[in-house]
Amino acid sequence: MMMTLEWANIMDEGDSLTQMILSSEQAERFKEAYFEVYTDDLLKIQIASFTRLKEQYEEVQRFGRYHPDYQQVMKSIRVQKRALDMNERVATLKLAENELQDLLDGVSLLIGKTVSESVEVPVSNPFFTTASSCSTGSCGTGGSCGCSA
Repeated sequence: MMMTLEWANIMDEGDSLTQMILSSEQAERFKEAYFEVYTDDLLKIQIASFTRLKEQYEEVQRFGRYHPDYQQVMKSIRVQKRALDMNERVATLKLAENELQDLLDGVSLLIGKTVSESVEVPVSNPFFTTASSCSTGSCGTGGSCGCSA
């Protein structure tokens, strides 16, 4: 593909949009929350322990309740996940992550709809799916769609 002036302008605008997103309040909150979580030595140890336990969990899932360590691993993973979820820094990170994801979803939806109203934009927040051109929300999901796309 040959680079034209139009493509160069699109690339420049993309870089500009990237910088705006990276300097947004949501991105700044995410960076701060991420820093708070991953500079806490105790929390890093808990996360590493949980990651190892997740690997055990995946192994146990292969055999289900017939695995000899099934009960112990299932209980341990629930207890450790709850402990991490209840940590204030982890909760703040999750909230910041969701806010940043909502911003990215909104930008993606705006860009997609600028290209064409019939563009399907995958988003993580169900709120944004109602903003699609399909009134039933079942375009591309195998359901019966009533839109004119």
